[in-house]
Amino acid sequence: MHTPFFPPWRARLAAFGRRAHSLRQKPLPHLEKLFATLLPPGLLSQADEGPNSRERIYTLSRTFWAFLWQVLNPGASCLEAVLQIRALFCMVCGEAVDENTSAYCQARARLPLQTLQRARAAAADHAEKLLPDSQRQWHGWRPKVVDSTTLSLADTPKNQAAYPQSASQKPGCGFPLLKLVGLFSLSSGSLLGYAKGNKHLAELPLLFRLRQLLQPGDLLLADRGLASYVLLALLERLGVACLFRLHQARPKDMRRGTRLGKNDRLVVWRKPQQKPRYLPKSLWPLMPEELIVRVLRVEAAVPGFRTQSITLVTTLSDAQAYPAHELGELFLRRWRIELWWRHLKTTMGMEVLRCLTPAMALKELEMYLIAYNLIRCLMAESAALYQQPLEQISFKGSVDAVRQYSPLIAQAPSRKKIKRLIKQLLQTLASNLVPHRPGRREPRAVKRRPKPYPLLTETRDIFQEIPHRSAYRKVHP
Repeated sequence: MHTPFFPPWRARLAAFGRRAHSLRQKPLPHLEKLFATLLPPGLLSQADEGPNSRERIYTLSRTFWAFLWQVLNPGASCLEAVLQIRALFCMVCGEAVDENTSAYCQARARLPLQTLQRARAAAADHAEKLLPDSQRQWHGWRPKVVDSTTLSLADTPKNQAAYPQSASQKPGCGFPLLKLVGLFSLSSGSLLGYAKGNKHLAELPLLFRLRQLLQPGDLLLADRGLASYVLLALLERLGVACLFRLHQARPKDMRRGTRLGKNDRLVVWRKPQQKPRYLPKSLWPLMPEELIVRVLRVEAAVPGFRTQSITLVTTLSDAQAYPAHELGELFLRRWRIELWWRHLKTTMGMEVLRCLTPAMALKELEMYLIAYNLIRCLMAESAALYQQPLEQISFKGSVDAVRQYSPLIAQAPSRKKIKRLIKQLLQTLASNLVPHRPGRREPRAVKRRPKPYPLLTETRDIFQEIPHRSAYRKVHP
């Protein structure tokens, strides 16, 4: 050793090392002891070299859990997360941490995107494994559901360049739009993967990017916008069955084809003459010239509502093994994905991403999806432990319970009390059930009136506010 000045400082540094080790054991902010076992071991450990190799206040693990706490508490700012870290340091070692949010924001930018993606995938796999095979499969198939949605981003030049706003909005008066196509597990409700794009990309090109997530034995459910010849042929080539609503441009004449039953036919679809833009040239010759599909019409009868007929198309051609009424019941379960998007966008606040760059907005999106999948893990474990239907466990109630129980779990003095609190948490989730309300529908209308502020029709630097705006209230739209 060539450190002649180190021995006199050893006594001081040893005490600091003990305090730092004690500080590293403190979970922040109260979520590590609850969710750490659901993630791969060593995922958030310090790297040997690279951006996250130095010993910092905002380590990879501490930044991850602080970011996760932010997305689980809608409206929580970076300053609030920094103040928690500041209070933690003050409690453990009596040292003050700068309350400036710059270091924390830089630490969030250092979070590796691949680490976040691995955490999201691991949580989804864990939620899937908690369910028995009878719930994960339908006639031997693993049902998965896909649908699209849009998110709003912060109005910054970088976000506008990557995700332009709607063309109907004036410059400076709209917000960037990010389009998502998400693939969910129908049994657990966890998000298995997603593809993102701007407003210029349709659903089919985005879904084509998710083809690696589909394995032989999967059964894909989707709405009519994805019922195309190329997609059905591609899925059949992958060994994936499909159940879609028939596209509105396709004929619904039940007098054509081979009759399998009432309103149940086998029909032949012809290969289109033009190749879709999203399909590589190498795959186009592999598409068959003809495709035999099953078209069936089912009746959706809900008590208190008028009976509606739905025309479906599927590659499950065996009418004996897959009766029409069972296919109709399975497709009606596809509506759950609308509720899952609502959980993410409304309950958790993912509808508006507030990061100022596309790279950080993508990491913020990943954190929302990680938090969602972790909550689904707790719900699946509670449903399996207490024999309750998973679809009736309240997601909003689960998020609220995690917020209240996680601080107590972090402060528990022994593992025995930690296990007792987690068991009580799972029991609380199982007791907070949503009543079975088939066909429940509420109009998307706002009851509370907004304040009579004028609409921003120009950028703020040139917009002129009308004095006495209450006298110019807009009565008619």
